[in-house]
Amino acid sequence: QVQLVESGGGSVEAGGSLRLSCTASGDTDYSNCMAWFRQPPGKEREAVASAYRRGSSTYYLESVKGRFTISRDGDDVTVYLQMSSLQPEDTAMYYCASAGWCSPNVADARFWGQGTQVTVSS
Repeated sequence: QVQLVESGGGSVEAGGSLRLSCTASGDTDYSNCMAWFRQPPGKEREAVASAYRRGSSTYYLESVKGRFTISRDGDDVTVYLQMSSLQPEDTAMYYCASAGWCSPNVADARFWGQGTQVTVSS
């Protein structure tokens, strides 16, 4: 089992920045990959970014490339999502997820955090 606790969501104006954090505890085998997904209102959940241990082999959703950066701390138990140049279309519930391997498919994520809301106003 892996427990994921997120923090850092909030409300910002377009062009602003936020940093999300997610700390994992429990079976580290299932935190080999840590990822961020988001679910906008009325839409399906989608993968935003993911990273293996030590931040190797990262993935980014095309629409966030150059604006969002995923990183992991030195102990590999916390993953961050630095979000810059936020736009209203980035408004969503953001979820941290972990798995043995990285995949953009929601079904492949093994454990989920409770979610943190990000709201971007125009």
